[in-house]
Amino acid sequence: MNQIQRGQRFQQLHTTDAIFLMPNAWDVGSALMLASCGFPAIATTSAGVAFSLGFPDQEAAVSRETMLDRVESIAAASPLPVSADLQSGYGASPEEVGETITVAIRAGVVGANIEDYSGNPAQALFDREHAVARVRAARRAADASGVPFVLTARSDVYLTGASNAFAEAVERCNAYREAGADCLFVPGASDPKTIEALVREINGPLTVVMGLTGSPLTVLQLGSLGVRRVTVGGSLARATFGLIRRAAQEMAASGTFSYADQQIPDAELSQFFADQRGSGFAM
Repeated sequence: MNQIQRGQRFQQLHTTDAIFLMPNAWDVGSALMLASCGFPAIATTSAGVAFSLGFPDQEAAVSRETMLDRVESIAAASPLPVSADLQSGYGASPEEVGETITVAIRAGVVGANIEDYSGNPAQALFDREHAVARVRAARRAADASGVPFVLTARSDVYLTGASNAFAEAVERCNAYREAGADCLFVPGASDPKTIEALVREINGPLTVVMGLTGSPLTVLQLGSLGVRRVTVGGSLARATFGLIRRAAQEMAASGTFSYADQQIPDAELSQFFADQRGSGFAM
C-alpha cells in the first residue's frame, strides 16, 4: 500500500464498531516484529524512542528532527498504517503544531496524536481555548497535505491531576472533536466505570492505553465498554529495558546468564528480518 491507501485504511479502522489494538514501536526492528503479528496498524512511542537514545521521556530531551527521523524510518519499513506520537506538537503555538503535522506527514505517517500537556509546572495543561486552536491548526495542516490522516487529540487531565478531571476531559475532548480531531485519547483513565462513562459522553472514537501496572482489562472487555482503539504506549519498550536491567544485574551479581533462555535464536531472528526485508520492505 502507498501512503494514500494506508491513510484510507487507517481512517476506516476508526469508522467501524470494532475495537482494534495498535501497539507501539520505537525502532525499525520492533516495528517489523509487531507488523508481522497481524495488527492492523502500529504507532510510535516517543518514550520508547527517547529511552533508546538514552534520554528521558520529555519533549525537550529529543528534538523534533531527531524524533521524526526515527518515525520516518519506522514508517518506511512498515507495510501498515503508522501513527506518530508527537507529544505536544513540538511547539506551543498553533503554527508550530501545524508545521509539525506537515513534517510528520512528509515522513510517511497517516496519523498522529497531539496532547494538551504544556510542560509548564505552573499550568500543566494549555488553556482550553488555546488547546483547541492547536488542534484546529493540526487539522488544517493535515487536510492541506492531501493524505487521509487520523488526528488524535489527547488530553492529560488525569495525568496532571486536574480538578474535576472527568468533566474537564469530556469538555476538552468534545471541543477537540469539533476542532477536527478524529479520535480522542484520555490516558490515566483505567477503571471500567470511568472508561464507559467517557465513551458515553465523548462525541467521537475513544483510545485508551493498556500495558500499565494494575491495568487488567483485556481488549475484549474494552470493546464491550465501547472503546474503539487500544495502544500500549511506552510499556513494551519499558518491559524491554526491564529485561536488560534484570539481565545486567544477574550477570554483575552472580555471573550467570539465565536471561538467555528468553532470547530468539540468532538464525531464527536473522531469517525473520531477511524475510521481512525481502517482502518489499525499504532498506
